[in-house]
Amino acid sequence: MCIRDRLKKVAYISIISFGLISLFGDIIYEGARSIVPTYLKLLGASAVIVGTVIGLGEFLGYALRLLSGYVADVKKSYWPFVFVGYGLLVVIPLLALTMDWRLAVILILLERIAKAMRSPARDTLLSVTTKGVGTGKAFGFHELMDQIGAVTGPAIVTLILFYTGDIKLAFLTLGIPYLILVSVLLLGYKRMSPFTKRALESIERKSKVEEKLTSTFYLYSLAVFLNTAGLIHMALILYIATAVFPKDLEYLIPVVFLVIQLVDAVMALIAGYSYDKIGRTFLIFPFILSIFPTIFALQFSIQSIWIAAAIFGLVFGMQESVYRAAVADITGISKRGTAYGIFNTLYGLGFLVSGYIFGYFIDLIEANVISVEIAILYSVAMQIVAMAFLILSIKLAKQSQ
Repeated sequence: MCIRDRLKKVAYISIISFGLISLFGDIIYEGARSIVPTYLKLLGASAVIVGTVIGLGEFLGYALRLLSGYVADVKKSYWPFVFVGYGLLVVIPLLALTMDWRLAVILILLERIAKAMRSPARDTLLSVTTKGVGTGKAFGFHELMDQIGAVTGPAIVTLILFYTGDIKLAFLTLGIPYLILVSVLLLGYKRMSPFTKRALESIERKSKVEEKLTSTFYLYSLAVFLNTAGLIHMALILYIATAVFPKDLEYLIPVVFLVIQLVDAVMALIAGYSYDKIGRTFLIFPFILSIFPTIFALQFSIQSIWIAAAIFGLVFGMQESVYRAAVADITGISKRGTAYGIFNTLYGLGFLVSGYIFGYFIDLIEANVISVEIAILYSVAMQIVAMAFLILSIKLAKQSQ
Protein backbone atom coordinates (compact mmCIF):
# COMPACT_ATOMS: atom_id res chain seq x y z
CA MET A 1 0.00 0.00 0.00
CA CYS A 2 1.47 3.37 -1.04
CA ILE A 3 1.88 6.22 1.45
CA ARG A 4 -1.05 8.22 -0.03
CA ASP A 5 -3.44 5.25 0.28
CA ARG A 6 -2.25 4.59 3.83
CA LEU A 7 -2.83 8.23 4.80
CA LYS A 8 -6.34 8.07 3.36
CA LYS A 9 -7.09 4.90 5.30
CA VAL A 10 -5.89 6.54 8.52
CA ALA A 11 -7.95 9.64 7.74
CA TYR A 12 -11.17 7.70 7.21
CA ILE A 13 -10.64 5.63 10.35
CA SER A 14 -10.17 8.88 12.29
CA ILE A 15 -13.20 10.57 10.71
CA ILE A 16 -15.51 7.62 11.38
CA SER A 17 -14.23 7.03 14.92
CA PHE A 18 -14.45 10.66 16.02
CA GLY A 19 -17.77 10.94 14.18
CA LEU A 20 -19.30 8.07 16.18
CA ILE A 21 -17.93 9.48 19.43
CA SER A 22 -19.48 12.87 18.67
CA LEU A 23 -22.76 11.28 17.52
CA PHE A 24 -23.37 9.59 20.88
CA GLY A 25 -22.10 12.65 22.75
CA ASP A 26 -24.64 14.83 20.93
CA ILE A 27 -27.48 12.37 21.58
CA ILE A 28 -26.78 12.86 25.28
CA TYR A 29 -26.28 16.60 25.64
CA GLU A 30 -28.55 17.84 22.82
CA GLY A 31 -31.29 15.55 24.10
CA ALA A 32 -30.86 17.14 27.52
CA ARG A 33 -30.65 20.72 26.15
CA SER A 34 -34.04 20.31 24.48
CA ILE A 35 -35.72 19.94 27.91
CA VAL A 36 -33.35 21.74 30.31
CA PRO A 37 -35.34 25.04 30.27
CA THR A 38 -38.57 23.13 30.99
CA TYR A 39 -36.89 21.15 33.77
CA LEU A 40 -35.44 24.23 35.45
CA LYS A 41 -38.86 25.88 35.37
CA LEU A 42 -40.37 22.73 36.89
CA LEU A 43 -37.82 22.93 39.73
CA GLY A 44 -38.81 26.54 40.42
CA ALA A 45 -36.29 28.63 38.45
CA SER A 46 -37.53 31.92 37.01
CA ALA A 47 -37.24 32.96 33.36
CA VAL A 48 -34.31 35.29 34.05
CA ILE A 49 -32.45 32.48 35.83
CA VAL A 50 -33.06 30.11 32.93
CA GLY A 51 -31.89 32.68 30.39
CA THR A 52 -28.80 33.59 32.40
CA VAL A 53 -27.82 29.96 33.00
CA ILE A 54 -28.18 29.04 29.32
CA GLY A 55 -26.20 32.13 28.24
CA LEU A 56 -23.47 31.55 30.84
CA GLY A 57 -23.26 27.90 29.84
CA GLU A 58 -22.75 28.81 26.16
CA PHE A 59 -20.04 31.31 27.05
CA LEU A 60 -18.19 28.89 29.37
CA GLY A 61 -18.50 26.16 26.76
CA TYR A 62 -16.51 28.30 24.34
CA ALA A 63 -14.37 30.62 26.50
CA LEU A 64 -12.72 27.85 28.55
CA ARG A 65 -11.50 26.25 25.32
CA LEU A 66 -8.72 28.86 25.33
CA LEU A 67 -7.31 27.38 28.56
CA SER A 68 -7.89 23.73 27.67
CA GLY A 69 -6.42 24.20 24.17
CA TYR A 70 -3.32 25.91 25.54
CA VAL A 71 -2.71 23.25 28.20
CA ALA A 72 -3.28 20.45 25.67
CA ASP A 73 -0.64 22.02 23.40
CA VAL A 74 1.90 22.54 26.19
CA LYS A 75 1.48 19.08 27.70
CA LYS A 76 0.84 17.35 24.35
CA SER A 77 -1.93 15.52 26.23
CA TYR A 78 -4.81 15.63 23.76
CA TRP A 79 -6.38 12.26 24.56
CA PRO A 80 -6.73 12.87 28.33
CA PHE A 81 -8.74 16.02 27.59
CA VAL A 82 -10.95 14.03 25.21
CA PHE A 83 -11.56 11.33 27.86
CA VAL A 84 -12.33 13.76 30.70
CA GLY A 85 -14.48 15.95 28.46
CA TYR A 86 -16.68 13.09 27.29
CA GLY A 87 -16.59 11.29 30.65
CA LEU A 88 -18.14 14.29 32.40
CA LEU A 89 -21.31 13.82 30.32
CA VAL A 90 -22.35 11.51 33.15
CA VAL A 91 -23.84 14.66 34.73
CA ILE A 92 -26.74 14.46 32.24
CA PRO A 93 -28.41 11.29 33.58
CA LEU A 94 -27.57 12.56 37.09
CA LEU A 95 -29.93 15.50 36.47
CA ALA A 96 -32.78 13.05 37.07
CA LEU A 97 -31.72 12.83 40.73
CA THR A 98 -31.84 16.58 41.43
CA MET A 99 -34.63 18.11 43.51
CA ASP A 100 -33.38 21.71 43.56
CA TRP A 101 -32.75 23.99 40.58
CA ARG A 102 -29.46 25.19 42.08
CA LEU A 103 -27.96 21.70 41.98
CA ALA A 104 -29.35 21.22 38.46
CA VAL A 105 -27.62 24.46 37.39
CA ILE A 106 -24.26 23.16 38.66
CA LEU A 107 -24.64 19.96 36.62
CA ILE A 108 -25.75 21.91 33.52
CA LEU A 109 -22.70 24.19 33.73
CA LEU A 110 -20.43 21.17 34.29
CA GLU A 111 -21.70 19.72 31.01
CA ARG A 112 -20.72 22.92 29.18
CA ILE A 113 -17.29 22.94 30.88
CA ALA A 114 -16.84 19.33 29.73
CA LYS A 115 -17.45 20.42 26.15
CA ALA A 116 -14.85 23.16 26.54
CA MET A 117 -12.30 20.63 27.78
CA ARG A 118 -12.65 18.12 24.95
CA SER A 119 -13.26 20.27 21.86
CA PRO A 120 -9.82 21.83 21.11
CA ALA A 121 -8.03 18.53 21.79
CA ARG A 122 -10.49 16.52 19.68
CA ASP A 123 -10.34 19.03 16.80
CA THR A 124 -6.54 18.96 16.89
CA LEU A 125 -6.43 15.15 16.75
CA LEU A 126 -8.97 15.15 13.94
CA SER A 127 -7.05 17.77 11.95
CA VAL A 128 -3.66 16.00 12.12
CA THR A 129 -5.02 12.63 10.96
CA THR A 130 -7.28 13.76 8.12
CA LYS A 131 -4.96 15.74 5.84
CA GLY A 132 -5.14 12.85 3.40
CA VAL A 133 -8.76 13.61 2.50
CA GLY A 134 -9.07 17.38 3.12
CA THR A 135 -9.95 19.27 6.29
CA GLY A 136 -13.20 20.57 4.83
CA LYS A 137 -14.52 17.07 4.15
CA ALA A 138 -13.25 15.82 7.51
CA PHE A 139 -14.89 18.54 9.58
CA GLY A 140 -17.98 18.50 7.37
CA PHE A 141 -18.52 14.77 7.94
CA HIS A 142 -17.78 15.21 11.63
CA GLU A 143 -20.44 17.91 11.89
CA LEU A 144 -22.88 15.68 9.97
CA MET A 145 -22.41 12.94 12.58
CA ASP A 146 -22.73 15.59 15.29
CA GLN A 147 -26.06 16.69 13.91
CA ILE A 148 -27.42 13.17 13.46
CA GLY A 149 -26.90 12.89 17.21
CA ALA A 150 -28.35 16.36 17.75
CA VAL A 151 -31.56 15.24 16.00
CA THR A 152 -31.70 11.77 17.54
CA GLY A 153 -31.30 12.99 21.13
CA PRO A 154 -34.27 15.41 21.17
CA ALA A 155 -36.33 12.85 19.20
CA ILE A 156 -35.70 10.20 21.88
CA VAL A 157 -36.59 12.66 24.62
CA THR A 158 -39.75 13.74 22.75
CA LEU A 159 -40.92 10.12 22.46
CA ILE A 160 -40.32 9.47 26.16
CA LEU A 161 -42.26 12.59 27.15
CA PHE A 162 -45.06 11.76 24.68
CA TYR A 163 -45.57 8.26 26.08
CA THR A 164 -44.75 8.79 29.77
CA GLY A 165 -44.71 12.54 30.49
CA ASP A 166 -41.84 11.82 32.92
CA ILE A 167 -39.01 14.33 32.40
CA LYS A 168 -36.77 12.61 34.97
CA LEU A 169 -37.10 9.33 33.07
CA ALA A 170 -35.97 11.17 29.94
CA PHE A 171 -32.74 12.22 31.67
CA LEU A 172 -32.19 8.71 33.05
CA THR A 173 -32.70 7.18 29.61
CA LEU A 174 -29.82 9.29 28.29
CA GLY A 175 -27.60 7.15 30.51
CA ILE A 176 -27.90 4.37 27.88
CA PRO A 177 -26.18 6.33 25.06
CA TYR A 178 -23.65 7.46 27.69
CA LEU A 179 -22.60 3.85 28.29
CA ILE A 180 -22.39 3.30 24.53
CA LEU A 181 -20.29 6.49 24.20
CA VAL A 182 -17.78 5.27 26.79
CA SER A 183 -17.44 1.95 24.94
CA VAL A 184 -17.00 3.65 21.54
CA LEU A 185 -14.46 6.09 23.01
CA LEU A 186 -12.36 3.26 24.46
CA LEU A 187 -12.46 1.34 21.18
CA GLY A 188 -11.70 4.49 19.20
CA TYR A 189 -8.70 5.28 21.39
CA LYS A 190 -7.34 1.76 20.99
CA ARG A 191 -7.69 2.02 17.21
CA MET A 192 -6.54 5.62 16.70
CA SER A 193 -3.93 6.39 19.36
CA PRO A 194 -1.02 4.88 17.35
CA PHE A 195 -2.01 7.02 14.33
CA THR A 196 -2.44 10.23 16.30
CA LYS A 197 0.84 9.69 18.17
CA ARG A 198 2.80 9.15 14.94
CA ALA A 199 1.09 12.08 13.21
CA LEU A 200 1.93 14.47 16.05
CA GLU A 201 5.54 13.23 16.31
CA SER A 202 6.02 13.52 12.55
CA ILE A 203 4.77 17.08 12.46
CA GLU A 204 6.87 18.06 15.49
CA ARG A 205 10.05 16.74 13.81
CA LYS A 206 9.32 18.84 10.73
CA SER A 207 8.83 21.99 12.81
CA LYS A 208 12.34 23.38 13.40
CA VAL A 209 11.22 26.59 15.09
CA GLU A 210 8.44 27.49 17.48
CA GLU A 211 5.41 28.49 15.41
CA LYS A 212 3.41 31.62 16.12
CA LEU A 213 -0.19 32.46 15.43
CA THR A 214 -0.30 34.82 12.47
CA SER A 215 -2.17 38.03 11.68
CA THR A 216 -4.22 35.98 9.22
CA PHE A 217 -5.51 33.82 12.09
CA TYR A 218 -6.38 36.79 14.31
CA LEU A 219 -8.14 38.67 11.51
CA TYR A 220 -10.09 35.53 10.61
CA SER A 221 -11.10 34.94 14.24
CA LEU A 222 -12.20 38.58 14.57
CA ALA A 223 -14.29 38.20 11.40
CA VAL A 224 -16.01 35.12 12.86
CA PHE A 225 -16.66 36.98 16.14
CA LEU A 226 -18.37 39.84 14.28
CA ASN A 227 -20.28 37.39 12.08
CA THR A 228 -21.61 35.56 15.14
CA ALA A 229 -22.36 38.75 17.08
CA GLY A 230 -24.58 39.84 14.20
CA LEU A 231 -26.46 36.53 13.93
CA ILE A 232 -29.62 35.98 15.98
CA HIS A 233 -29.24 32.78 18.03
CA MET A 234 -31.57 29.80 17.63
CA ALA A 235 -32.60 30.12 21.28
CA LEU A 236 -34.16 33.50 20.47
CA ILE A 237 -35.83 32.07 17.36
CA LEU A 238 -37.44 29.50 19.67
CA TYR A 239 -38.29 32.27 22.15
CA ILE A 240 -40.11 34.20 19.42
CA ALA A 241 -41.86 30.97 18.40
CA THR A 242 -43.36 30.67 21.90
CA ALA A 243 -44.98 34.07 21.40
CA VAL A 244 -46.15 33.33 17.85
CA PHE A 245 -47.42 29.73 17.92
CA PRO A 246 -50.95 29.37 19.32
CA LYS A 247 -51.59 27.00 22.25
CA ASP A 248 -52.79 24.15 20.02
CA LEU A 249 -49.54 24.30 18.01
CA GLU A 250 -47.04 24.66 20.86
CA TYR A 251 -45.99 21.03 20.43
CA LEU A 252 -44.37 22.13 17.15
CA ILE A 253 -41.81 24.36 18.87
CA PRO A 254 -39.37 21.44 19.49
CA VAL A 255 -39.83 20.58 15.80
CA VAL A 256 -38.42 24.04 14.96
CA PHE A 257 -35.31 22.98 16.89
CA LEU A 258 -35.18 19.71 14.94
CA VAL A 259 -35.45 21.59 11.62
CA ILE A 260 -32.37 23.61 12.55
CA GLN A 261 -30.43 20.45 13.40
CA LEU A 262 -31.50 18.60 10.24
CA VAL A 263 -30.58 21.46 7.92
CA ASP A 264 -27.31 21.87 9.84
CA ALA A 265 -26.45 18.18 9.27
CA VAL A 266 -27.03 18.28 5.51
CA MET A 267 -25.31 21.64 5.03
CA ALA A 268 -22.20 20.63 7.00
CA LEU A 269 -21.30 17.89 4.53
CA ILE A 270 -22.04 20.02 1.43
CA ALA A 271 -20.05 22.91 2.91
CA GLY A 272 -17.10 20.65 3.66
CA TYR A 273 -16.78 19.52 0.05
CA SER A 274 -17.33 23.08 -1.23
CA TYR A 275 -14.67 24.49 1.10
CA ASP A 276 -12.06 21.97 -0.11
CA LYS A 277 -12.73 22.98 -3.73
CA ILE A 278 -13.11 26.76 -3.32
CA GLY A 279 -11.05 27.57 -0.23
CA ARG A 280 -11.72 30.25 2.40
CA THR A 281 -13.43 32.49 -0.16
CA PHE A 282 -16.39 30.12 0.28
CA LEU A 283 -16.91 31.60 3.77
CA ILE A 284 -18.28 34.81 2.26
CA PHE A 285 -21.46 32.82 1.52
CA PRO A 286 -22.43 32.05 5.16
CA PHE A 287 -21.48 35.60 6.19
CA ILE A 288 -24.02 37.01 3.71
CA LEU A 289 -26.59 34.37 4.66
CA SER A 290 -26.28 35.36 8.34
CA ILE A 291 -28.39 38.47 7.73
CA PHE A 292 -31.55 36.55 6.87
CA PRO A 293 -32.41 34.68 10.10
CA THR A 294 -32.81 38.08 11.78
CA ILE A 295 -34.98 39.44 8.98
CA PHE A 296 -37.37 36.49 9.03
CA ALA A 297 -37.46 35.78 12.78
CA LEU A 298 -38.43 39.36 13.58
CA GLN A 299 -41.49 39.20 11.30
CA PHE A 300 -43.23 37.43 14.22
CA SER A 301 -45.24 35.02 12.06
CA ILE A 302 -45.42 31.21 12.02
CA GLN A 303 -44.24 30.99 8.41
CA SER A 304 -41.29 33.31 8.96
CA ILE A 305 -40.17 31.32 12.02
CA TRP A 306 -39.80 28.19 9.89
CA ILE A 307 -37.80 30.11 7.27
CA ALA A 308 -35.59 31.72 9.93
CA ALA A 309 -34.92 28.29 11.48
CA ALA A 310 -34.01 26.74 8.13
CA ILE A 311 -31.59 29.55 7.19
CA PHE A 312 -30.05 29.54 10.68
CA GLY A 313 -29.49 25.80 10.20
CA LEU A 314 -27.62 26.51 6.96
CA VAL A 315 -25.35 29.07 8.63
CA PHE A 316 -24.81 26.99 11.77
CA GLY A 317 -23.88 23.95 9.69
CA MET A 318 -21.12 25.96 8.05
CA GLN A 319 -20.00 27.60 11.30
CA GLU A 320 -19.57 24.24 13.02
CA SER A 321 -17.74 22.62 10.10
CA VAL A 322 -15.80 24.78 7.64
CA TYR A 323 -15.22 27.64 10.10
CA ARG A 324 -13.26 25.10 12.20
CA ALA A 325 -11.57 23.61 9.13
CA ALA A 326 -10.20 27.04 8.21
CA VAL A 327 -8.44 27.27 11.58
CA ALA A 328 -6.52 24.07 10.81
CA ASP A 329 -5.49 25.45 7.42
CA ILE A 330 -4.02 28.70 8.74
CA THR A 331 -2.29 27.52 11.94
CA GLY A 332 0.71 25.30 12.68
CA ILE A 333 0.28 22.13 14.71
CA SER A 334 2.37 23.26 17.70
CA LYS A 335 -0.15 26.04 18.38
CA ARG A 336 -3.31 24.45 17.01
CA GLY A 337 -4.92 23.60 20.35
CA THR A 338 -4.29 27.19 21.45
CA ALA A 339 -5.65 28.45 18.13
CA TYR A 340 -8.87 26.48 18.53
CA GLY A 341 -9.12 27.78 22.08
CA ILE A 342 -8.82 31.43 20.99
CA PHE A 343 -11.10 30.91 17.99
CA ASN A 344 -13.82 29.22 20.03
CA THR A 345 -13.59 31.81 22.79
CA LEU A 346 -14.28 34.58 20.29
CA TYR A 347 -16.99 32.46 18.67
CA GLY A 348 -18.70 31.94 22.05
CA LEU A 349 -18.27 35.60 22.96
CA GLY A 350 -20.00 36.45 19.68
CA PHE A 351 -23.04 34.42 20.68
CA LEU A 352 -23.04 35.99 24.14
CA VAL A 353 -23.07 39.45 22.52
CA SER A 354 -25.76 38.49 19.99
CA GLY A 355 -27.88 36.86 22.69
CA TYR A 356 -27.88 40.01 24.80
CA ILE A 357 -28.28 42.52 21.95
CA PHE A 358 -30.98 40.65 20.03
CA GLY A 359 -32.77 39.78 23.28
CA TYR A 360 -32.75 43.48 24.15
CA PHE A 361 -33.99 44.36 20.66
CA ILE A 362 -36.84 41.83 20.94
CA ASP A 363 -37.96 43.29 24.29
CA LEU A 364 -37.97 46.81 22.82
CA ILE A 365 -39.77 45.70 19.65
CA GLU A 366 -42.48 43.93 21.66
CA ALA A 367 -42.86 47.08 23.77
CA ASN A 368 -43.14 49.18 20.55
CA VAL A 369 -40.12 51.26 21.58
CA ILE A 370 -38.10 50.59 18.42
CA SER A 371 -38.90 49.21 14.98
CA VAL A 372 -37.79 45.85 13.55
CA GLU A 373 -35.65 47.72 11.03
CA ILE A 374 -33.21 48.82 13.76
CA ALA A 375 -32.35 45.20 14.61
CA ILE A 376 -32.05 44.29 10.93
CA LEU A 377 -29.77 47.28 10.31
CA TYR A 378 -27.52 46.13 13.17
CA SER A 379 -27.28 42.63 11.67
CA VAL A 380 -26.48 43.96 8.18
CA ALA A 381 -23.81 46.35 9.52
CA MET A 382 -22.12 43.61 11.55
CA GLN A 383 -21.97 41.24 8.59
CA ILE A 384 -20.51 43.92 6.29
CA VAL A 385 -17.71 44.64 8.77
CA ALA A 386 -17.21 40.91 9.34
CA MET A 387 -16.84 40.29 5.60
CA ALA A 388 -14.31 43.12 5.35
CA PHE A 389 -12.08 41.41 7.95
CA LEU A 390 -12.61 38.01 6.31
CA ILE A 391 -11.53 39.30 2.89
CA LEU A 392 -8.54 41.06 4.46
CA SER A 393 -7.45 37.82 6.14
CA ILE A 394 -7.73 35.93 2.83
CA LYS A 395 -5.65 38.55 0.99
CA LEU A 396 -3.03 38.55 3.74
CA ALA A 397 -2.76 34.75 3.60
CA LYS A 398 -2.23 34.85 -0.18
CA GLN A 399 0.50 37.48 0.18
CA SER A 400 2.38 35.39 2.75
CA GLN A 401 2.37 32.24 0.61
